[in-house]
Amino acid sequence: MAENALLTAPVSKLKQLLGDGTVSSEELTKAYLAQIAAENASLNAVVTVCAEEALASAREADAQIARGTTRSLTGIPLLHKDIFCTEGVRTTCGSRMLESFVPAYDATVVTKMKAEGAVMLGKCNMDEFAMGSSNETSFFGPVKNPWNLSCVPGGSSGGSAAALASGMAPLVTGTDTGGSIRQPASLCGVTGLKPTYGRVSRLGIIAFASSLDQAGPMARTAEDCALALTAMSGIDPGDSTSADISVPDFHSALSTDVNGLRIGLPREYFNDDLDSRVRENVMAALAELERAGAILHDIDLPHSHYAIATYYVIAPAEASANLARYDGVRFGYRCDAPADLEDLYQRSRSEGFGEEVQRRILVGTYALSAGFYDAYFNKAQQVRRVITEDFQRAFEHVDVIAGPAAPGVAFPFGSKQQDPIAMYMEDIYTLAVNLAGLPGLSTPAGLIDGMPVGLQLIGKPFDEQTILNAAFRLQNDTDWHLACPDLASLSS
Repeated sequence: MAENALLTAPVSKLKQLLGDGTVSSEELTKAYLAQIAAENASLNAVVTVCAEEALASAREADAQIARGTTRSLTGIPLLHKDIFCTEGVRTTCGSRMLESFVPAYDATVVTKMKAEGAVMLGKCNMDEFAMGSSNETSFFGPVKNPWNLSCVPGGSSGGSAAALASGMAPLVTGTDTGGSIRQPASLCGVTGLKPTYGRVSRLGIIAFASSLDQAGPMARTAEDCALALTAMSGIDPGDSTSADISVPDFHSALSTDVNGLRIGLPREYFNDDLDSRVRENVMAALAELERAGAILHDIDLPHSHYAIATYYVIAPAEASANLARYDGVRFGYRCDAPADLEDLYQRSRSEGFGEEVQRRILVGTYALSAGFYDAYFNKAQQVRRVITEDFQRAFEHVDVIAGPAAPGVAFPFGSKQQDPIAMYMEDIYTLAVNLAGLPGLSTPAGLIDGMPVGLQLIGKPFDEQTILNAAFRLQNDTDWHLACPDLASLSS
């Protein structure tokens, strides 16, 4: 199998090759490490490489394969977003504040993926503390989109999406607080799944907004995401927000049967904010599902236009509380030679946090202050309830809600950095899903001028299976998910 074909092969194919002895996990691991070494200087997608540990894990995986004692991901290399704590391996969250932080334990997601035999190659770059939609806020510099190095990969899981698209790993993890898996998946032409809130443990994920954060996988196919979701899901006694609900075998339950599947198209998602060419691609993808037997319905989500305002009160408020622990005293960045305790706090936080993080802390602290709590934070929580009820009413009539994952394709670096509102609008179609705690998935839906477009599928609570099945059927009938950037040109 040619090296480029190997690097862009889905996990399902790699499992087959490992199983029949065509390739070893050690050979796979070396190939991906070589790709990281060759392309990361151009893309800046990976901040920490764990070569020795990865090769040791790969050799152990090969021994397990030889003994016939394999698990669902035995020998499969993966990269974790650098928001997941990894025992003995630096975890930075894309921030100067945690530049040298080495956790003493693994996040539950990391533990579960290890238990299933996955081989960790390293950690992916990200927007600082997951705050951003373009991966331009990282202390370690911006990540570049492998489809066009002058464009952003999306954020905050942009490093994960870019690494996957460029063949640095066949499977990556991300977190999604307001679209941070689905939007970069759309902009980089890969499949990204945000599970229902509570499906996957948040223990060991460095917190941004605790009522919104959710971990999930990105891979080349819906089939691979189903495999990864089964591996990482389940109740965790260490996380009171993880749901005590059984975890189905999403991979075994995959089906291409979408006959009679009712798909709702919100009128609010196909408005003037949407690039007309994105609309055409999304509708073409939905037409494929319609030909397969799905039924399209126009629906209304009447309060969806409040989602951005609601999110950008709640998320910064929760962030201001979560990030209060970084005070320069206990762990994290500490300024040099502070004059007194107040100077220690002020300079450690102003030097350790970037501009976007500071902006959100200030907004969140203001919204939580005694004089404005009811006017802003409490009111936003009430609107959040109304947005959730819109989805509940819609799902009385449809099985899936569909629309764009992003309003356009990847945009040039710097084009929105000076206008926070324009940047926040990049998440216009994804934020409400997090506010309602629903599962959402982005699957490739073609190219516009050589840049990927994503179709978003939204499911009922804990019904990831239905959106995975719809994406699986679409990927069986089309080849959009097989499109890859020109890997040979990345380092040239």
